[in-house]
Amino acid sequence: MDSQGFIGREKTRGDCYRFLAACFYQPENEVLFGESLLKNLDASIALISPEAALFSRKLERAASRYSDEELRVEYARLFVGPHDLKAPPYGSLYLDTGRRVMGDSTLEVLERYRREGLAVDSDFRELPDHIAVELEFMYYLVYKEAEALERSEPERAMHFIRAQDEFLRTVLGQWVQPFCSAIKEHTDNEWFAALADCAAAFVMYEHSPDHIRASHRPMVAKG
Repeated sequence: MDSQGFIGREKTRGDCYRFLAACFYQPENEVLFGESLLKNLDASIALISPEAALFSRKLERAASRYSDEELRVEYARLFVGPHDLKAPPYGSLYLDTGRRVMGDSTLEVLERYRREGLAVDSDFRELPDHIAVELEFMYYLVYKEAEALERSEPERAMHFIRAQDEFLRTVLGQWVQPFCSAIKEHTDNEWFAALADCAAAFVMYEHSPDHIRASHRPMVAKG
């Protein structure tokens, strides 16, 4: 693969994170579950992870079986409450002892955002370790990597590659499977079940040692 092909692949990989993140935000209108989002997600994931693409296709097919209102209600039941959360979408509840929000791991995630020049908007209503926010952070890191490669800045690109690998290894890759398993355990909704399978398959593919070793470094080293 030449350098332009590699950069294009990295942009597509970043889009996978961006589209998955959109699916984990609370649905407020029909655009979130609109046809273009799911088609773009499926097209992007198919180019990166064939295993995850099996579930992105199911996700697209399942969307037509539910109304927007049905999806909103199920989202609230799984992720919002008002009673006990069936599948809490916050990393600290899986990574910290005592299963509490805003724990040590949340503060560590905030510090990672700050190190990359990011800050959580004061108007943002979710916690910084919400699954959608962490997926968006991965998109940002991949985007910055691709930007650095386009500018012929391999050392800067490697910084963002290492940040991706470290975040997957120590944060997102550590809790995405139990989170997605909780979704599968507590829902009969085919859309959310497919989303859980798709997210887990994609992130764990990204997290796999073989993928990390094989994907980035040789091309970046060539500049």
